[in-house]
Amino acid sequence: MKVAISSDHRGYAAKENVRAHLEQANHTVTDFGCGEGEPCDYPDTGIAGAISVATKENDRAILFCGTGIGMSISANKVTGIRAALCHDELTAEMSRRHNNANVLCLPADLLGEEVLRRVVDVWLRTEYEGGRHERRLQKIADYESNGRCT
Repeated sequence: MKVAISSDHRGYAAKENVRAHLEQANHTVTDFGCGEGEPCDYPDTGIAGAISVATKENDRAILFCGTGIGMSISANKVTGIRAALCHDELTAEMSRRHNNANVLCLPADLLGEEVLRRVVDVWLRTEYEGGRHERRLQKIADYESNGRCT
């Protein structure tokens, strides 16, 4: 799978931990920043990662900041993105199963390295169920394209 990753300066160490984990699992990883010791703003790197998913350059993206909230808000401004802030394996699984989340936002300051890797693994392997959930996602897509839910 082609996976974009990005972080602000607070999420850098978590991003690097997950990057190594993804590469070890033979995923293709594209890093949208930031670099070590480089102060940066989460909208810059998060939106870049999200755009790469919206344009199909990458299959999914994983974004890190201190709480994950800023990345989630930023990524969800990109049309076609369904970014989910997850704190454990269950929220990661449900974000994929019911919401077909294509961007995972993680709180670097709140989760340890092992938990981050487990959440990522669950999120990457969980398939979207479709069915009754499709109607809801279509309403979101309709709103993005014409400003109203149909």
